Amino acid sequence: MPYFLAATVVLSVAVPDADPFRHLGWQFAAYGLSLPAVAVTALFPLARTLEGAAARALCRVPGEQPVSAPADSWAARRRTAVWSTLHVGLGALVGGATLAVPPAAAVLVALPFSERLREAGRPRYALGTPLWTAPIAGVVLLAALVAAAWAAGALLARCAPVLLGPTPADRLAAAEARAAALAARNRLARELHDSVGHALSAVALQAGAARTVLDSDPAFVRRALAAIEETARRTTGDLDAVLGMLRDGEEPSRAPAGPTLAELDDLLERTRAGGVPVALTTSGTRRELLDALPETVSREAYRIVQEGLANALRHAGRVPVAVSLGPDDGSHDGSPDGELVITVENPVRAGSGPRRPRPGGGAGLRGVAERAAALGGSAEAGVRDGHWRLAVRLPLRGHR
Repeated sequence: MPYFLAATVVLSVAVPDADPFRHLGWQFAAYGLSLPAVAVTALFPLARTLEGAAARALCRVPGEQPVSAPADSWAARRRTAVWSTLHVGLGALVGGATLAVPPAAAVLVALPFSERLREAGRPRYALGTPLWTAPIAGVVLLAALVAAAWAAGALLARCAPVLLGPTPADRLAAAEARAAALAARNRLARELHDSVGHALSAVALQAGAARTVLDSDPAFVRRALAAIEETARRTTGDLDAVLGMLRDGEEPSRAPAGPTLAELDDLLERTRAGGVPVALTTSGTRRELLDALPETVSREAYRIVQEGLANALRHAGRVPVAVSLGPDDGSHDGSPDGELVITVENPVRAGSGPRRPRPGGGAGLRGVAERAAALGGSAEAGVRDGHWRLAVRLPLRGHR
């Protein structure tokens, strides 16, 4: 109605002979003039929110619900403009018919029974038709009004999911959000597995070693218990950080980025405290290696070494483990164009047979492969020459 009234004012000013209030033709002209203004108004972002609420409440749209978020792209705004024009245009026609048809139908139904109505409407109803057909025409008009209103609602209900539903950009954004959430969950699962899994393996080995030499080597027992205490404390902090990210509306107690290779010595000492000899070999000095590594690569390399040690502890026990870190031979001494090569190797105990995954386990090596693939690298694991060997290559280019 506001658009229609504005259009009648424009017509009255622009066309001196126009009479939109009494002439049906000029009323339809005002109706047509108001529709472009409706479309322009619907280009505002919040129009989609309002029209989506109207479609849900009035059309009972089945299946995919209209989007309730404001239109954030021109594609969504154009669709909303088409919907609003269709909505308001059909609504104006049905509304006008609802005002005009029932009184006319009532007059037709009562015409045969009222001499006064017949006298007043003689010039208008002198159609040469029998008088008894007037009530039938009135009922037909009412039925046509109901059918037109139903058809308009059905058409709007059919168009609502198309015009007010998600655009291809909305679907792409939703898919990207789901992929990002899945990647975040996978990353948290890897962090939890690598941190807690390694800690439990180390604690179990240290406790078993301490129990074995409880009476003969009290000093070793004290060192093992201290290592267990430190491992449990550190792992509790990692667990709190990861679980903090899973709680809705809560921030983790500390950044869950994880340790880097700068903390590798502490990891090796905790492993050695359980009676496992660990030898570390690096190309060049440790400082040169750390300075050449991007933080992302250093963090993932720490977790990969941690999982390699945990894997050795679970399956091989207290056998010597060799860890090697260094750039590839063709990487120009650790330049950002090269690769970091990580190997974790330990002898396979005689009679132990092939490694079998633990019930409910076996995700550690898969997590290593996922970490390497996320950085564009590769990972291989297997038995060679009586040694279990994990070899990982991480490219240094393009990481910070």
